[in-house]
Amino acid sequence: MTTITTGPGPRLEEITPANFEAAMGIRVRPDQEFAVSPVVKSLAEAYVHPGTAWPRLIVDEDRPVGFLMAFLDIDWHLDGTVIRSGLWRLNIAADQQGRGYGRFAVESVAAEIRRRGGKELYVTWHEGPAGPSGFYAGLGFRPNGELSEGETVGVLELP
Repeated sequence: MTTITTGPGPRLEEITPANFEAAMGIRVRPDQEFAVSPVVKSLAEAYVHPGTAWPRLIVDEDRPVGFLMAFLDIDWHLDGTVIRSGLWRLNIAADQQGRGYGRFAVESVAAEIRRRGGKELYVTWHEGPAGPSGFYAGLGFRPNGELSEGETVGVLELP
């Protein structure tokens, strides 16, 4: 099992039989459910996109606090012209929000993309009052003028 740690505090764990149920138990606030798919859908997509999907459980001490899934080196337009990596899903447990776990997740995905030689981190989001646009803007993401399946596409330059 691969675990990414940054010292004391949260860490990422690969999804395994040992933590599968913990991952499945991650639930966002009811008013956020329109904006992110449940973990079960993400894990199903990870299964059918091996090598592209990068699902991880976010754990603090021994408490599961969230789930993320990155996409790595996907063919964005399905024609070989644009290859991108970024954050596909981010589910922070309803009772764990506002504690820095979302920022940790984005920073962890950025570190993995940098490690692989990437220079940009992409994300998409649903607009709306309970949507994550303010969160992503606060981390430096900027809309690039595109939509993907009706969602705003944002990009963060990686120094």
